[in-house]
Amino acid sequence: MHDSHTALDVVQDAMIKLTDKYSAKPAEELPLLFHRILQNTIRDHCRRQKVRSNWTTLFSSFQPKNTEDELDPLDILEDGDNQSAPAIPDAAFEQKQTIALIEKALSNLPARQREAFLLRYWEGLDTAETANAMGCTEGSVKTHCSRANHALAAVLGAIGVELS
Repeated sequence: MHDSHTALDVVQDAMIKLTDKYSAKPAEELPLLFHRILQNTIRDHCRRQKVRSNWTTLFSSFQPKNTEDELDPLDILEDGDNQSAPAIPDAAFEQKQTIALIEKALSNLPARQREAFLLRYWEGLDTAETANAMGCTEGSVKTHCSRANHALAAVLGAIGVELS
């Protein structure tokens, strides 16, 4: 981890998981359990960051070049209510086509995968909030998101939309 605050958050999450699930275990078993939980929490965090960076990279291609203001890529996507458009007509046409391809790929996902993907990455909910909203476990949310990411990457890659 490159950020000490993030590392501390991951350690804290691991400690909370240890106390929530294994508080009844003997004290001799806790160090090994904590080590395993910490490893898994670090892996989960790294996987989440990798997925987020893939989708952030994809959406960052919609940002206008040479701007000094912080922009949310989703704020500048053109749709019926948002009349912002790139200055170059070719770019506007390409952007509309790409958005249509992404929407079509999303609509072809199974309902639970689409729901998990939209809640996690477009609405910005964390795994626990998404699980609560969907009425399932955090593991199910992770599975649905992973499958949605792989399916979207495959579909978009096959039609020429690059994720990196």
